[in-house]
Amino acid sequence: MRIGKITVGALDEWSLSSGSVTSWHPTAAAQEKAKQAPVSSVPVSYMQRQHLRNYHDRTAAGLNFSRQIIASCEVAGQCDIAAMDHAVNTYLRRHDTFRSWFERTDAGDFIRRALDDPADIEFVPVEQGHMTADEIRAHVVDIPNPLEWGCFTFGIVQNETHFTFFAAMDHVHGDATLIGTTMMEANGMYSAMSGSGQALALPDAGSFDDFCVREGEYTSALTVDSPGVRAWIDFAANNRDGFPEFPLPLGNPDESLSSAWSSEILMSLAQTERFDSACAGAGARFVGGLFACLALVEHEFTGALTYYGLTPRDSRTAGDNFMTQGWFTGLIPITVPVAATSFSEAAWAAQASFDSGLDMARVPYYRVLELAPWLNWPRPNFPVSNFLHGGAAPLNAILAAGDLGLANNIGMYPDNRFSYQLTIYIFRYGEGTVMAIMHPDNAVAKKSVTRYMEAMKSVAGRVADSGHWGRVA
Repeated sequence: MRIGKITVGALDEWSLSSGSVTSWHPTAAAQEKAKQAPVSSVPVSYMQRQHLRNYHDRTAAGLNFSRQIIASCEVAGQCDIAAMDHAVNTYLRRHDTFRSWFERTDAGDFIRRALDDPADIEFVPVEQGHMTADEIRAHVVDIPNPLEWGCFTFGIVQNETHFTFFAAMDHVHGDATLIGTTMMEANGMYSAMSGSGQALALPDAGSFDDFCVREGEYTSALTVDSPGVRAWIDFAANNRDGFPEFPLPLGNPDESLSSAWSSEILMSLAQTERFDSACAGAGARFVGGLFACLALVEHEFTGALTYYGLTPRDSRTAGDNFMTQGWFTGLIPITVPVAATSFSEAAWAAQASFDSGLDMARVPYYRVLELAPWLNWPRPNFPVSNFLHGGAAPLNAILAAGDLGLANNIGMYPDNRFSYQLTIYIFRYGEGTVMAIMHPDNAVAKKSVTRYMEAMKSVAGRVADSGHWGRVA
């Protein structure tokens, strides 16, 4: 699926030509130093911990788990391997998350081990020979697991007139800003070294470790009576003591080993602008209108009087630096009364819920589980709705990398393993609004998400065309 100058979609949508592959991997000395790294005083963040637990539990059950983010782009000419080597190692040493790896304790918790000296990180180029497109995809997803150090790699595929650069890393080390950060930093470093031979001067990267320390200090002070904790408990109580579920069947998650990607154009540019106007007329922004439409779709499918949803929020601050590599994302609960309401009423309520819940991203649900152990760990296929605007982070950084001419054919892809959550994306960009869903790769789920997106397109189109909505299921 194309979003402006970038591609977002399943791994098999990564347009590749066969070519000569060189990828970067840690030296034996670096691996040994990492293996001997001491336990860090920096706590494992709550998002990292849930990721590690889901990976461990599904692996122990003989199942798999989607865990990688893959970014790629094309650069004209022959790759200067020495310059790329400098760029890769500078990038890895610059961001402190890459010094960490994680270990499961006998008690079932996770601890962080970390290299003290970033100079101990040393990756070297390894020639892999000529590979087909399918062999390249298999090579890229074959990285260490998140309970090992070095679950990230970089590489190039050399073709006659250009080379494809790729970065692949486990989610435990990054969120969606990976693409913008890597494309702008790593390629900027490469361009500087291959052009002038001079290293690119960059401001300090910020520290993900500092974020984890602050999160640990903040969450350790929470109690079961803290307002944010009570809000999560109340939200969960309305969802069988857990997270909301998708309104249509998705198949058995214990039989799902891969994910698929489906997409639908929700609104043209003209419709998008009229929809925006309808939102403004309701005292809401675009995101509030979208959640109102999601609420109506669920009401039409299930009869639910109230919609409960989840959306991520980037928890970076100016102090963290918005180009800092790491997993800064938190979740916000959304509640929208929808029965017998107009679009304007639902959009206003959705916007109010979104705005009032922004600070909830600082209260991890996984910390609430420690304080309220009667609540349930999120069940597989719980839906998380992501709204990405071309004029805001992280999508603007990705689009900027293309607009600045740092690279061509920029892409972002998952690893096609089973995604524990059902990930819903809505992109607003220069050509309109698009919806995509990463879902279990089975016929039941495919039919359900197709039906769901068609319903969403119908209701969003009605609002765009008339300012009102009607029945859509």
